Amino acid sequence: METQLHIQNKKLEIIQWLSTVEDLGVLEKISDIISHEKKKDWWDEISDQEKKSIKKGLEDAEAEKLNPHSNAREIYGKYL
Repeated sequence: METQLHIQNKKLEIIQWLSTVEDLGVLEKISDIISHEKKKDWWDEISDQEKKSIKKGLEDAEAEKLNPHSNAREIYGKYL
């Protein structure tokens, strides 16, 4: 509950401060941050290696190169 109150107070401080800002550059930067947050896609946040691995997995699945769960447990069970 205390954390939620702190968050609400911080939001109010920012809103009050923002209402006094006259610097267009600052306002544009804030606008960019807001725009970026709205467009954020997890795919854009992962590494090229992770993307490559996901694509390979999808290609294998489409080609029906799949292993049953029991095989995966046998191979990777020691890591779980």
